Amino acid sequence: MVPDHVRGIIFDCDGTLADTMPAHFQAWAAATADHGLEFPEERFYSLGGMPSRRIVALLADEQGVTVDIDLVAAEKERLFMKWLPEVQRITAVCDVALAHHGSKPLAVASGGYRRIVTATLSQLDLLHLFETIVTAEDTPRHKPEPDVFLEAARRLGVDPAECLVFEDTDIGLEAATRAGMIGFDVRKVHTPRRVIVSG
Repeated sequence: MVPDHVRGIIFDCDGTLADTMPAHFQAWAAATADHGLEFPEERFYSLGGMPSRRIVALLADEQGVTVDIDLVAAEKERLFMKWLPEVQRITAVCDVALAHHGSKPLAVASGGYRRIVTATLSQLDLLHLFETIVTAEDTPRHKPEPDVFLEAARRLGVDPAECLVFEDTDIGLEAATRAGMIGFDVRKVHTPRRVIVSG
């Protein structure tokens, strides 16, 4: 899973290290419904890796609804914390981090906010594995732009071409490619649980 030439490994958090996507969707469903926005589960998964404020602004613009973007985003993050104790590790990916801790520099690069990302990693007893954590507050542009991954590589002191990225979304994998890094699609080893079961 980790090619020989790779010197640094960068992990997304939600849906990659942590099986948080069902909890995030439930928080989103409650927060958006309270403010007259629709956010179907399929759309939620298509926007994985995008910061909350950007998602609220996008949905409001598309649906012609006027909302307080900061208020909705803050409400969603508050609701997510209620479900955090139920979050589990994604074993196949966490095993990679555990296996390479101490031998290769490791980073987390997430579109989430620092408080939520660090709380998630702490909940799963993973926080100590990573030399650095880059979150939505650390770069002006977000996935699918490559900035968050490039910043993680810079902090690790590793050339982007020698970095492997573990990601679970199309926009995250696009960001890794645009950063000149190898991307591994976590969906090959983990299928996200759905809250709403279709069929």
